[in-house]
Amino acid sequence: MNKILVTGGLGFIGSHTVVELQNEGYEVVIIDDLSNSSEKVLDGITAITGEKPIFEKLDLKDKADVEAFFAKHNDVKGVIHFAASKAVGESVKEPLMYYENNIGSLIYILKELKKLSSAAFIFSSSCTVYGQADELPITENAPVKKAESPYGNTKQIGEEIIQETCKVVPTLKAIALRYFNPVGAHESVEIGELPIGVPQNLVPFITQTAIGLREELSVFGDDYPTPDGTCIRDYIHVVDLAKAHVVALGRLLKGENKTSYETFNLGTGKGSSVLEVVQSFERVSGKKLNYKIVGRREGDIISAYADTNKANNDLGWKTKLSLDDAMRSAWKWEQKVREKE
Repeated sequence: MNKILVTGGLGFIGSHTVVELQNEGYEVVIIDDLSNSSEKVLDGITAITGEKPIFEKLDLKDKADVEAFFAKHNDVKGVIHFAASKAVGESVKEPLMYYENNIGSLIYILKELKKLSSAAFIFSSSCTVYGQADELPITENAPVKKAESPYGNTKQIGEEIIQETCKVVPTLKAIALRYFNPVGAHESVEIGELPIGVPQNLVPFITQTAIGLREELSVFGDDYPTPDGTCIRDYIHVVDLAKAHVVALGRLLKGENKTSYETFNLGTGKGSSVLEVVQSFERVSGKKLNYKIVGRREGDIISAYADTNKANNDLGWKTKLSLDDAMRSAWKWEQKVREKE
């Protein structure tokens, strides 16, 4: 049984990926510092899979702790690296914190993987590396533009570090997965997105507004050059996204990768506007959402959605769940979370 380390494995995407890994028979070890997650997520994972993953509370910025972890778990065959700070606005205010957390931890992990006889590495990257793309849908060949934020820059720098390391470490194989906008929750409603504090993402803000936790949803701008004037993004169900990580990992472990470093876009291939997401929520929940159009938000690009052909053809992966599926599961999750409080 292959042992896989999932960093940030109690977070939103990480926890769903742990479930899919365990469903495929992998032994999973989670590292999480609990800065933006809760140890209770372990209970949700265990309820779904019937198996409790190994968990180590650890700060990846601590080089000695990372070294000690790999000395203890020297039989790790692969790493899926989610652990990172991820709020664009916060990164603008706290750039050094983002560089230390997102780049420092990556370097310490790669240094340990160099010591192993072979290692597969999956990097949690982002479509933010493209900025406002010149052409839509966005392919993997689209130019990587100057980042709009320190967060986006850490993803660009992270990709460069991994690519350059793979060139000189023949035992290391890596895939960077560039996500578009993950949404939704597991159908069991045992795990889902649970932001600490005010949500930075659209969907949890929608569900928190609908349940009365937030007074209203602000829609930032209705004067963009799009059909309804609101920004367009590619919203991918988190379970589809999680399954892509398992497929990508299998590609590396089986030696099916074409080069030592590859990139793939993960999205649905369809763009949805902010108002279309609101309408989807109203449709599946039967609730009218209290929202208000306000001014544009700094740093927001107009439109971004994926060309998924490379992931479809080379990985053999396709999305199966719709925006309505995602909104329905996100709403059920929100209701369950508030019932417990």
